[in-house]
Amino acid sequence: MDIDFEYYKIFYFVAKYGNITKAATALGSNQPNVTRIMKLLESQLNCRLFVREARGISLTEEGELLYSHVEIAYRHLLNAQEEISRQDAHRGGTVEIGATDTALHLFLLNALRGFKLEYPAIRIKIHNHTTLETVKYLVSGKLDFAMITTPFEVPKTFSRVNILDFWEILAGGTQYRDLCQTPLELKDVKKYPWIGLGRGSATYQLYKDFFIAHGIDLEPDMEVTTSDLMLPLIESNLGIGFVPEKLALPALEEGKLVRIPLNCEVPRRSIQIVLDKGRGRGLAADTFYKYLIDRVRK
Repeated sequence: MDIDFEYYKIFYFVAKYGNITKAATALGSNQPNVTRIMKLLESQLNCRLFVREARGISLTEEGELLYSHVEIAYRHLLNAQEEISRQDAHRGGTVEIGATDTALHLFLLNALRGFKLEYPAIRIKIHNHTTLETVKYLVSGKLDFAMITTPFEVPKTFSRVNILDFWEILAGGTQYRDLCQTPLELKDVKKYPWIGLGRGSATYQLYKDFFIAHGIDLEPDMEVTTSDLMLPLIESNLGIGFVPEKLALPALEEGKLVRIPLNCEVPRRSIQIVLDKGRGRGLAADTFYKYLIDRVRK
């Protein structure tokens, strides 16, 4: 099937704007020409890509599938064009990475400071999502690589480099100071309001499995979408929950949080850099990736 690649570019803009007139303006073309090309593309692909609606157009199932691939390809082409246009490609370009909240705060922020000092012209786009969402975007090709908090699963073609191990502690606000005296029985955790990441997150499933393994069925009394929200809620005495020890230390030292000892060991977790070995990346992405790996190995 020999389809003009310019058709895909026009399709990308039409799908992006959801409006043929706006797409034509962005392309420096006109509405009849864009409409004609979209009809040609549908004819060559032998399927319907758009549905006309009162406020514009929407994608059919086939259109959504095509857009998911065209969007990735178009972004990579733009990034490649930007890098090639620079005299020193290693010191320019754009990197798109994914990072969970924990990876961002425990590792990436410090690494970024040093990297930007050395490579100020390289632009970094950070996509901050849950572990499961970050894996999805990485597998779909929308990210150059990602820093992900375990546990997670990726295809065997992906490489995983461990960059940091960490432990989480059970913490509460000052109202729970009495629980600091002796290790708490895990089953007694159910007596207190529980704050945790919501369903669909890797952390939720990790602790769900952890409690079930000890014969306890526990659901959060208060669910949050990001780990950033947990510490303020716990500090406000709204409940207890597991938080990375390093992130909790400042609040522990200031007396805003208390550490609640348990009579059992909680699962160890880690942050890993993950990428698809079978997919090419730009020079800027490779530069940043190698910088992070070298930082870990020092």
